[in-house]
Amino acid sequence: MKRTRIDDQASIVNTQYEFRRKFRNPAHLYRNSFWGLWLLGLLAGLSGCVSSEKLQKNQYLLYSQTVRGNRTIPSADLEALIPQRPNRRILRLPITFGLWAYQLGSKTYDKEAAQRALDAKRREYDQFVDQPDSTKSYKKQLRRFNRQLTRLRRQVDEGNWIMRNLGEPPVYFYEADAKTNAEKMQRYLKNKGFLVGKASYSVDSTTTLGRRVRVTYNITENIPFYLNQVTYQIADSRVDSLVRKTLDRSLLKSGDRFDADKVEAERIRIEELLRNNGYYSFSRQYIPLPFDVLDLDADSSVADSTRPNAHRLNMWVKIVNPPGKSSHPVFKIGEVDVFVARGEDRAMLDTVRHNGLQYLLGRQKYAMRLLDSRIFLRPDSLYRLRNFQDSQRQLFLLNQFRFANISFTDTTGNRLRTRVNLIPIDKYELTTEGGIFVLYQGQGFPGPFGNLSFRIHNIFGGLGTFETSLRYGLEATSGYTDTKAIDFAQEFGLNTSLIFPHILFPGKVRFLFNRLSPRTQIGLGYNYTFRPEYGRQVLRGTVSYNWLKNNVHQYNLFIADINYLRANIRSFRYQAELDSLAASGSTILNSFRNAFASNIGFIYTYNTNVLGQNRRANFLRISLESGGTTLNLFSREQLRSIFNTSDTTGLQYYKYLRANVDFRHYIPIRRKTTLAFRLNTGLVYGYGENKTAPYEKLFFAGGSSSIRAWLPRRLGPGSSIPYSQPDDKLVPDFRPGRPGQFRYDFEQPGDVLIEASAELRTHLFHLGGDINGAFFVDAGNVWTRRDASNRIGENFLLRPSSSDYLPRNFLQQIAVGTGIGLRIDFSFFIIRFDGAIKVYDPARYFIYDPDPNDPNAYIIEGKRPGDFIDERFFLPKFRLDKLFRGPNPLVINFGIGYPF
Repeated sequence: MKRTRIDDQASIVNTQYEFRRKFRNPAHLYRNSFWGLWLLGLLAGLSGCVSSEKLQKNQYLLYSQTVRGNRTIPSADLEALIPQRPNRRILRLPITFGLWAYQLGSKTYDKEAAQRALDAKRREYDQFVDQPDSTKSYKKQLRRFNRQLTRLRRQVDEGNWIMRNLGEPPVYFYEADAKTNAEKMQRYLKNKGFLVGKASYSVDSTTTLGRRVRVTYNITENIPFYLNQVTYQIADSRVDSLVRKTLDRSLLKSGDRFDADKVEAERIRIEELLRNNGYYSFSRQYIPLPFDVLDLDADSSVADSTRPNAHRLNMWVKIVNPPGKSSHPVFKIGEVDVFVARGEDRAMLDTVRHNGLQYLLGRQKYAMRLLDSRIFLRPDSLYRLRNFQDSQRQLFLLNQFRFANISFTDTTGNRLRTRVNLIPIDKYELTTEGGIFVLYQGQGFPGPFGNLSFRIHNIFGGLGTFETSLRYGLEATSGYTDTKAIDFAQEFGLNTSLIFPHILFPGKVRFLFNRLSPRTQIGLGYNYTFRPEYGRQVLRGTVSYNWLKNNVHQYNLFIADINYLRANIRSFRYQAELDSLAASGSTILNSFRNAFASNIGFIYTYNTNVLGQNRRANFLRISLESGGTTLNLFSREQLRSIFNTSDTTGLQYYKYLRANVDFRHYIPIRRKTTLAFRLNTGLVYGYGENKTAPYEKLFFAGGSSSIRAWLPRRLGPGSSIPYSQPDDKLVPDFRPGRPGQFRYDFEQPGDVLIEASAELRTHLFHLGGDINGAFFVDAGNVWTRRDASNRIGENFLLRPSSSDYLPRNFLQQIAVGTGIGLRIDFSFFIIRFDGAIKVYDPARYFIYDPDPNDPNAYIIEGKRPGDFIDERFFLPKFRLDKLFRGPNPLVINFGIGYPF
């Protein structure tokens, strides 16, 4: 080890000497000066994408916008008020590729010719539609006309193909825009409590970068205003009583800085409060703003002695009565009619009265008690907005109606006649799905898949749904058989489920979750996985409860999950590997025996992220699972007798506990730029006779949604060397023909998982769909709870290790990878490509022992056989000239959707 450090230091000294020697050489300085001038010339040429000849007199391009002077208000809030965005630059250099492409395309673009082509196509279209027809060829030609007109309109409005897809129109600076933006910022300051705040702008023009303008918005916040006393003045005594009972939930608190958004939120709160207490016609227009923020009278505020640089502001919240009335009217629900029929069934409706509601039904029959439990509007009850919203939402979530609408008619005596219109969907539904760009099993290479689903709605008239689906998928995978480096993986699945829109449980418990979209799902399925290393067949039966508190909180309770597993090893090499691990104490081989597994589990999901909306959001999923819980009622001898575990033809059974926490956080940086984080952890503890859990319940690292610099499910465990030779624990096995690359032949399961990722996502350009880019860093690993005797470093170390062959603790076993990605967003699905390389590989801690007779042996200069090698910081081993064949190859991952 000492010799290695001395060699490294000598190498560093030599490098520094060579660096100084080169830069003392005049010829070398000349060459560097030449390339430097060439680079500056290139930057200047690319920065001048729009020449001054293209700009009219006194016309400038908008180069940058900056907000300065604000101390309390975030700059991002003020920048969001600016609708203009300068042309995008590469790495904030004066290089605007999109602007250059737009100018290049405009040289060959003739707008008048494009307009003439559009007018000619419109005339041709008008002549065609004047002669309608019902044939398929006519409809096909009509669709072709629509596509052609859409394309020609885009050419007129947005330019030719290069201008639309690669280019970006020039963004010019206009004095009026800057003035308007400053006025909006000043109003925003006042809305946020800086009532005497000021906003202005200054312009810095430059000709060195092609007549471009830098705009600076100068913010002066001045003295903030805080609420002193909030007084409610309510004319209607009943309304006054309702509002004052809820003042503890008021958003306007004495001592808070004035915020116009909170004032509006308080108006909305009062409006919802009253509309949930019978005031159907009440709206926030009866709560006028306390004063005009723009014309504040300075006498209405007083100095704040507790805050020397602040003022205190008195506020009045008024609720006025309707014009000409002494109070607000209170409404009750009148007759409730529920129409459940298609249009053709309206002539033959059956009338049924149930629980005070009148149902008019078409041909289909429904369980009246279940349907009635989703309608919360009752005759003679107070009108409540919550009951209206929950009724409409729950009827829609039944997935039995194509259309669900509730309307009210004001009748005499302030009674609302209620009409519920429900249009059922087709009872039978057949859908097909297929593709070739869908990633199968989350790893490997793209492969085709097909899915056929058949559904029966309102089965047995009980608002339930029966569904059966047939799926087949095929992909090329990076797993190894005995003779091939690339093989195919297949999966076949037949799954059926019966879904009831309530909690299926004896007694009245089934109706306690009516407002929470309850569901009971009973499933039975068969899945067959055929991989190069192994095959697995699973027969699974489940019973689960699902409910939603709202769109953010979701709960899943599995009260029974029973599995029968059969497996077979297809690769002799993999069988030998498993046998070797089993002989040294590993329990992985038990996961490939015929087995019975059962569990109960609970999953909680919190999700504020909405696809397509770039805003701050969080995602949290907590999964808890207990396997073989009921088996604890039997003794070990009884279980051996039941499952015949002493015989190779018997069944394994599992007792285990499993927990998994997945947290994600999204931070918007700009309008189309997001910073996303993920932390995923898990632990599985097998306490049965075989000391393990089913193979599907173990954890894996590596792949398109994990640590992307490693092959799918191949990272780890810990710092163990992949498939080391049994006679020497520290000698790695390298890939044939790929010197320096470890053999990641088989999946590496673990009992402990820790992985984290950070990803910067941004929009690049539009080409058929949105082309987005990403830069990411992944870190993590999996570990076992105990070491196999022929592999060192695979178990999870909390306390420091004293071994010379082991890292000090689990932190030194964290693998790190980085890379860039490309996402093609077609709105309805996203195709993702990620290229990653290793930065830190904890397994690169081994004894150097190359085979002198192997021409492909991994040779390390300056090292002798028997030397201990520490290459854990592995980033320097990446080379562009050996992109895929070097020791640190580029790993390409393909996926559908975002990794997290």
